Amino acid sequence: EAAAQGLIAGINAALKVKNKNKFILDRSTSYIGVMIDDLITKGVSEPYRMFTSRAEYRLTLRADNADQRLTDVGIDLDLIKEERKNSFLEKKKNILSVKSVLDKNNLTPNEAKKYNIKIAMDGVKRSCMEVIGQRNVNMAKIRQIFSNIPDYGRLIDNQVEIDAHYMGYLQRQSKDIISFQKDEAVSIPENIKYQSLSGLSNEIKSKLIKVKPKTLGQAIRIDGVTPAAIIILLSHIKKLRYKASA
Repeated sequence: EAAAQGLIAGINAALKVKNKNKFILDRSTSYIGVMIDDLITKGVSEPYRMFTSRAEYRLTLRADNADQRLTDVGIDLDLIKEERKNSFLEKKKNILSVKSVLDKNNLTPNEAKKYNIKIAMDGVKRSCMEVIGQRNVNMAKIRQIFSNIPDYGRLIDNQVEIDAHYMGYLQRQSKDIISFQKDEAVSIPENIKYQSLSGLSNEIKSKLIKVKPKTLGQAIRIDGVTPAAIIILLSHIKKLRYKASA
């Protein structure tokens, strides 16, 4: 936990020296983002410990896909050495290549049955990517049926299989992530005067003044800040934007 905070602090110190925008990881992309957001919006009365249960999007924040989630970010920040960068980009390209072919190849339930692959007999064609998400189906099995699937070795196959198993869950979770990112995209002006906002209780005003949320999403996650208060806050932000653009 301490090392992660130090890493982000160091990155932002370097960016400030270079007059670049600050770097923020959010809750949907990393456990570091979850931790920092918790520390900002909830505070602590004892040493903070990172548990998977603290993250809403833990199906996305898996150990196996950490490189896919964060290495591009590291490359953009110039934190990744050339050798690792090239290795990652090659892996990324190969994974996308395999998935592209799997998405184009389809199986009907009757065709799947011929190869002892159990899927619902509903007459619906499924892509091979969907089929691999079924129990007891792997890349080796699919290659027995389709010969046009690239083979870049077990490392790539293993990642594709894991992604396929989680695909259905992640598609459902993506709606929540999109909603979360919309809230995170609404920035709160630094000079906002919470004391002047009518309709907010003194308790909520005090919490907003203390935490100083940067986005609407952060304000939503502050303990005790009600949905009604968020509506008032959003309305005020829109008024400020309108005045600024007039």
